[in-house]
Amino acid sequence: MNTIGILGAGAIGSAFARALARQGIPAVIANSRGPESLQDLVREIGPSIRAGTREEAAAQDIVLVAVNWSKLPAALAGLADFGGRIVIDANNPIEAPLFRPVELHGRASSEVFAELVPGARVVKAFNHLQPQLVSGAPGAEGGRRVLFLSGDDARARAAVGALIERLGFFAIDLGPLAIGARLVQFPGGPLPALNLVRFD
Repeated sequence: MNTIGILGAGAIGSAFARALARQGIPAVIANSRGPESLQDLVREIGPSIRAGTREEAAAQDIVLVAVNWSKLPAALAGLADFGGRIVIDANNPIEAPLFRPVELHGRASSEVFAELVPGARVVKAFNHLQPQLVSGAPGAEGGRRVLFLSGDDARARAAVGALIERLGFFAIDLGPLAIGARLVQFPGGPLPALNLVRFD
């Protein structure tokens, strides 16, 4: 089974950790302030999630990154080349509290993000739903909540899709980043915040 790391312990990162913990899936979560600052959070989430260093979280097979946009360069600086490992881009190019869009000069945010994670197979996922829907029960109205994913490496997309399904959601593969990442990018894409349900 792939090991999982989480860089960022804010709303999205902690929601992802809770979704993993609900299924008993172990993960290492890290932030910029160090493992000691996360003890209360991991105690609340459960024993399958532990606090670690930024380097430790980034060394796992699958690494989800969910950091405020302006802090991404610092959060990812100095990490070792990802060497073909999967990095999930769960970020949106906005900044609280005003949520103004960041100027990307026509590029998809995942294209910009990919430059910060050399050697990674980037998959865009876990960014379009509100955090409470990611951390909550994936079942809804007799079906399963939809989570979108996209990426340029088919095997990486398949691995993240399998993880989404293991968490109880329904994965929809939107294809390469040039298409899929733009569809789920917030702001600008048509899919963010849509709480869609798949009925089997």
